[in-house]
Amino acid sequence: MAANIARAGHEVVVWNRTREKAEAITGADVADTPAEAVRDAEVVLTILADAAAVEDVLLGIDALPVWIQATTVGLDATDRLAALAAQRGAIFVDAPVVGTKQPAEKGELLILASGPEDAKPMCTPIFDAIGSKTLWLGEAGTGQRLKLVLNTWLVGILDALAESIALAQALGLDPQLFLDTIRGGGTDVPYAHLKGKLMIDEEFPTAFSARLARKDANLALRAAQDAGLELPGLAAAADQLARAVDLGHGDEDMAAMYLALQR
Repeated sequence: MAANIARAGHEVVVWNRTREKAEAITGADVADTPAEAVRDAEVVLTILADAAAVEDVLLGIDALPVWIQATTVGLDATDRLAALAAQRGAIFVDAPVVGTKQPAEKGELLILASGPEDAKPMCTPIFDAIGSKTLWLGEAGTGQRLKLVLNTWLVGILDALAESIALAQALGLDPQLFLDTIRGGGTDVPYAHLKGKLMIDEEFPTAFSARLARKDANLALRAAQDAGLELPGLAAAADQLARAVDLGHGDEDMAAMYLALQR
């Protein structure tokens, strides 16, 4: 994302907890601290692992301009971060993104932006650099809500795919036959072929880790519980992701949840 923003002609300063990752970004200057990174910025973008990481970064920053908060943090944390933004005089834009490593590299993310109208002129050039489509959804926090819904759908597909492939193998079928059968039909989902191949090959190069997928599933479950709703399918999928993490596959692609069924 940072490389794409720099490639679009913007002056970019980056900070990362692992400095080597920041130094690998072409076209960006590297800051030693978060405060140094935002010192002269017109727009600040945060995308980290979770809410705790974002809040930790904010501790060393006294003032912010326009703040695009793109980490998936859930609803309670978004309220806390919005309050922190207000304390620092920032215009707060809640803008989680949809897409994993490859769409991010290609600048093809979907941005779920929500925040004040007067932030749009400053944010739009940044969103155009990192994404293929931006949805402006209303007041801050709406982006997080939609992201939780989309993650519920995504994790549900992944869990159903893992169980279908596992069942095919248990019944003595080549699981590729399942994927070939749904291809092009009304029940086909392109995502099934992408992640299904990883499951069949049992090779899981990371596009989005199982550990972060478990975090996102739990955020959706917490939001549902607060709204008085039970999501038993998502709860089961979250358990499968947790088992995959416990088996040592937390840093592999989230498709590694399939291994929880095989062990």
